Amino acid sequence: MTHVSTLAPPAVTPRETAGRTAPRRSLPVAAGTALGLFAVARLAGLTVVAAVAWATGDKRPLALLGRSWDSLWYLGIAAHGYGRTLRFEPGAVQSDLAFFPLYPALVRAVATLTPLGGGACGLLVSWSAAGVAACGVYALGARLHGRAVGTALVLLWGLLPHSVVLSMAYTEPVLTAFAAWSLYAVLGGRWLWAGALAALAGLARPNGFAVAAAVLAAAAYEAWRGRRQTGGVTHRLWTGAALAPLGWAAYVLWVGHRTGDLLGGYFEVQRRWGSTFDFGRGSARFVRHVLLHGDRFVFPMTMVIVAAAVLLYGLLLADRAPLVLLVYSGVLLLVALGGSGFFESKPRFLLPAFPLLLPLARALVRTARARPWHAAVVAGALAGLSLTYGAYLVVIADTPL
Repeated sequence: MTHVSTLAPPAVTPRETAGRTAPRRSLPVAAGTALGLFAVARLAGLTVVAAVAWATGDKRPLALLGRSWDSLWYLGIAAHGYGRTLRFEPGAVQSDLAFFPLYPALVRAVATLTPLGGGACGLLVSWSAAGVAACGVYALGARLHGRAVGTALVLLWGLLPHSVVLSMAYTEPVLTAFAAWSLYAVLGGRWLWAGALAALAGLARPNGFAVAAAVLAAAAYEAWRGRRQTGGVTHRLWTGAALAPLGWAAYVLWVGHRTGDLLGGYFEVQRRWGSTFDFGRGSARFVRHVLLHGDRFVFPMTMVIVAAAVLLYGLLLADRAPLVLLVYSGVLLLVALGGSGFFESKPRFLLPAFPLLLPLARALVRTARARPWHAAVVAGALAGLSLTYGAYLVVIADTPL
C-alpha cells in the first residue's frame, strides 16, 4: 500500500502533470538535459576557479579543490584510517572521529582500483556523486511538478552561491545523492529503498540523520493513515523505517565505544571541535558582532544565505510540499540555525537542502513561459554570483568552508 497522493501536493496543473504521466523510457532523455545543464554550470565554475587561481599566482587549482580544509581530514582517513588528533589551546582538540566514514571509504576504494592520487580520487568520488545527486534532484522535481520544474530545480541547485563545494573533495554531493533518491523512493512508496538509502546517507555526514528523520516521519504518517484499512501496513514500510537511522546511529555508537562513552562520546568529540547545538545562541552572538563591528565578507554573505533559506522554507510550507520534503529540509535548516561554531560553514550545511528551491524552480518555469528573457536574466545573474563567489571562497578567502 503506497498511497502516494498523501505525500505529494493534492493538485497540479495539466501542464505539470504531463511530466509525470509520460512513459518511463523518456525519463533518461529528459534527465540528460538537466544533467547537461548542471555539468555546464559546474564546468564553468571550475574554469573560473582555475582562472582566478592562475591570476593570483597559484598554479594548482585542482589541489585547491581536492586538498582544502576538511578534504585533508577525509583523505587522511582514507589513507591511514582513524586516529589523527590535533591539540590547540586547552579544551580545543580536533579529532578525525568527527568525520563520518562513507566518503573516505569510497575514496579508499577508488584509490585501490585506480592509479590516481588521494586528491584526484576524492574529486572523482565527489564529481560522480554530484552527477548522481543532480539526477535524483531532477527525478524528484519532475515527479512532483513536471520535467521543466525538475530541470529548473537542478539548475538552481547547481548555481547556489556555495555550489563550488559540489566540485570539491567534500561530502555534500554524496549526502545529497543518497538523500535525493531516498526521498524519491518515499514518494513512490518504495520503503525498503528509502530506508536503505537513508542509512547510507546517515554514514555520509553528521546532518545525514535528516534523511532518516524524513523517512521515519513519512512512514509514521503512512502507518497512521493505513491503520484502519484492510490489510494494514505492509512489512516493507516497517522494515524501511527501521533501516533508515541505522547508518547514523551505528557510527555515533562506534565513536562512543571507541572513546569510552557510548552515548555521549561522539558529541564530546564535536564539542571539542567547538561545534555544539545551542539553539542558535552562539550564532546570534556572532551575528551581533558582525552587525556592530563588521568582519570578513563571507560572514555577512552567510547571514544573507541563511536568511534566504528561512524564507524559502516558509514558501515551501505555503506551497504544501510533501511531508517528507518538509521534514528533511526542516531538520537541515534547524541544524544550521541551531548549531554553534564554524558560522561560515552554514551555507555548506544547507547545500543538501535542495527542496527549498522548489518554489523558486516553479516560479522560474512560469517566468520562462511568460517572459523568457526575464528568466534568462535571472539565471545569468545567479550564474554570475555563483561563479565569482565560488572562486572567491576557494582561492581568495582564507576561511574554512
